[in-house]
Amino acid sequence: MQPLPAAPFEISTWSYKRKVNKNAHVVWARNFYSVPFSHIGGYVNLRITDTMLEVYRNDERLTSHLLLPGSTTNQYQTNDADLPEGRSYQAWDRTRIEEWAARMGPSAVTVIGKIFEAASIEEAGYDPALAVLRLSRRFSPTRVEAACALALQGPIRSPRYAHLRPILDTGQDKTGHVPDKPEANDGGYVRGSAYYAGGIR
Repeated sequence: MQPLPAAPFEISTWSYKRKVNKNAHVVWARNFYSVPFSHIGGYVNLRITDTMLEVYRNDERLTSHLLLPGSTTNQYQTNDADLPEGRSYQAWDRTRIEEWAARMGPSAVTVIGKIFEAASIEEAGYDPALAVLRLSRRFSPTRVEAACALALQGPIRSPRYAHLRPILDTGQDKTGHVPDKPEANDGGYVRGSAYYAGGIR
């Protein structure tokens, strides 16, 4: 008889072609596991056992993590070596997003809060919330805060990037006034006399 293997046999599950997100994490079972940042935007394979999650690129194992309990969601398992600046690099989560909004002002906090309230799961609010906050890279944080305040006065229940960007582009945040829509012409289109005289075709 041959000796038993040094490592006990483990039943594992494979998940293929999982995309590495911009925050250098991959999603598994509604949690996030870090991958070496050089693979951002690429695709990796996951090997999952009862206790571990391993990340592979072809036959190369890139990193491994203790598997988070099945009862947890939206949690991060991050190896410092996977990220470009170690502990100074933080994955985005709701707390960090809300802290950024708080530095802008109360209206930005309200807009971000409404985005998360409307999201079916918390992680679904990350991208639209960050899209709003990143407007401060093109416009000043003061202007973004003013645009949020103006948008909250309107009929839109949960203002987003698509509502705020036009306010900023047109400078409405500076005046504090959204121009009224032009009144519709209820008289319809009236053809002039030149049309009936044959001057317009």
